[in-house]
Amino acid sequence: MGALAGALSSLLLGLLLTSTPRAHSATPGLVARITDKGLEYAAKEGLLALQSELHKITLPDFTGNFKIKHIGSGHYEFHRLNIHSCELHNSALRPLPGQGLSLTISDSFIRVQGKWKVRKSFLKLQGSFDLRFKGISISVNLLLGSEASGRPTVTTSSCNSQICDVDVDISGDLNWLLNLFHHQIESRFQRVLESKICEMVQQSVISDLQSYLQTMPVTTEIDSFASIDYSLLEAPQAAAQMLDVMFKGEIFNLNQRSPVAFLPPVMSLPEEHSKMVYFAISDYVFNTASLVYHQAGYLNFSVTDDLIPPDFHIRLTTKSVRPFIPRIARLYPNMNLELQGTVVSAPFLAFSPGNMSLTPQMEIKAFVLLPNSLRESVFRLGVATNVSAMLSFNTSKITGFLRPGKVQLELKESKFGVFNVELLEALINYYAVNNLYPKVNEKLVKGFTLPLLKRTQLYDLVLQIHKDFLFLGANVQYTRE
Repeated sequence: MGALAGALSSLLLGLLLTSTPRAHSATPGLVARITDKGLEYAAKEGLLALQSELHKITLPDFTGNFKIKHIGSGHYEFHRLNIHSCELHNSALRPLPGQGLSLTISDSFIRVQGKWKVRKSFLKLQGSFDLRFKGISISVNLLLGSEASGRPTVTTSSCNSQICDVDVDISGDLNWLLNLFHHQIESRFQRVLESKICEMVQQSVISDLQSYLQTMPVTTEIDSFASIDYSLLEAPQAAAQMLDVMFKGEIFNLNQRSPVAFLPPVMSLPEEHSKMVYFAISDYVFNTASLVYHQAGYLNFSVTDDLIPPDFHIRLTTKSVRPFIPRIARLYPNMNLELQGTVVSAPFLAFSPGNMSLTPQMEIKAFVLLPNSLRESVFRLGVATNVSAMLSFNTSKITGFLRPGKVQLELKESKFGVFNVELLEALINYYAVNNLYPKVNEKLVKGFTLPLLKRTQLYDLVLQIHKDFLFLGANVQYTRE
């Protein structure tokens, strides 16, 4: 039942099928929702997979004794049984509130072929038979849970298989003999096949579906020092047309994880059903990323004269800045300067309908590089800028891009009194556009992967920006191995 496992769990993205109630009910950073359209597709894929798996059922040989008036007693045997054809129809996958999912299949057909032998005294007869099971219905309930790590689990809480009609056609020498008690034969075959169908389903859930769910990423590494936590928080919230699952969605430092001082916002998801699956990704996810990179110093920068192109009209030397800071050249003749930019606090991404923006709080400290390799602080600047952000997603991940606004500087502290900072603004704007933002965007374009199971891809993508969260919609394609 590996294909069934893959089809069902991939459609629900592995994430959407999980978790019995937990003691806590934290606010999620990310919510995944599967709609009735997604459940319909999952049922269709599950039907095809189960149809393939049923061909693998091994039916036991049947033996027994008979006693017929005027003929006497004998022994019969049905052997070399195999499922010749299987047609499953009318599948449906529905949420079970507080439990998981219910898969039902009805109006189906299975044909079994094999050989028969009859022995009476020293007489041995043999032939073939054709057995048709019609009006088969299968009902399977999946109980969905999670391990302590937040990884999903699945078990079969119930399985029921019923066969409405059985018809056996026996051919060969003295086939009329076996036809005398064909009702007994049909009834026995029916009971065994009903049991075998559910036995196969239950075993496959344990060995195939559960192992496939283990491919769901609980944490996914972004780079050498950051990872994202995709552990499950609570039970799925099932409704008539959808199933929601809650994830932590926190990006953390791989080397030293610290508690986050702020909580995810409460998200009010739109009532959309045109796509199979939706992801609501709160600003919490992105802002925990900002916190990690800020604490790692990734957003800080340093500008020295050797980083400025030779033809740029401003140099980072005391001689070059003498026109607007005369005293600096007198006190520190023919010396280089260094500008150190620091992000004062982690810049948080703000979502509003149709828009995303950042307003980082930064400052720049200027140092004179002394001959003895020491540095001396000479002035401090405040930095004001607005940054527009763009996010996109593809078949598996979310990526970003920052478009810088104009940098404006304000003199906060100086050893040389008040001076005009416009020329330094030109230098910092040049550096930001050509060095700082490309470095950040190089990181953002790598993005982070969505919590998908193996062999799943998203297509027909849509992205909406709501207050406090992104709303991503997509259809799902499961690729068979």
